[in-house]
Amino acid sequence: MTPQLEHQIIQFLGDTEKTVATAESCSGGLIAHRLTNVPGASAPFVGGIVAYRNEVKMNLLAVPEDTLQLYGAVSQQTALAMAEGARAQFGSDFAVAVTGIAGPGGGTDEKPVGLVYMAVARTSATEVARHEFEGDRESIKQQISEAALALLWENMNK
Repeated sequence: MTPQLEHQIIQFLGDTEKTVATAESCSGGLIAHRLTNVPGASAPFVGGIVAYRNEVKMNLLAVPEDTLQLYGAVSQQTALAMAEGARAQFGSDFAVAVTGIAGPGGGTDEKPVGLVYMAVARTSATEVARHEFEGDRESIKQQISEAALALLWENMNK
C-alpha cells in the first residue's frame, strides 16, 4: 500500500530539513490537519492560517485589497498571494494555499460551487492550479485537501 501523501510530504521535508506552512480558506484547516496527523510533523510543519474572511487574508497573509476587489477571494491571483503571504509570514520553504467555494451555497455561473484555486509557493516560484470539484461540502473539502497535497508534493520535487 502506498503511503498517503501527507506521510510522503512530512518524510521528505524531514529528510531535507525543509519546512511548510498552510493558508486555507474553503478547506477550513483540513490540509494542516492532515499534515499534523503524521508523527514527526512538528519539525517541518511551521504553522497555518485559516483565512476565511477577506480581512484575515489581507491582515495576516498580506493579500492586497486591490486583488480581492478586482478578482475576488476565489481567484488565481488571491491563491497566489495567499501562498506567498504564508511563506513570508512563517518563513517556510514551501507554503500551500487554497481558496474556493465548498458549497452548498455561494456559487454563481461565473464561480460555481466546487471551484477552487490552489497555489504552492517555493523559493524559486509559485504555481497556481484551478479545479472544479463535485459533491457535497465534506466531499469537496476532502478533494481539495487531496489535490492541494498533490500539488505541494509535485512542487517539492522540482
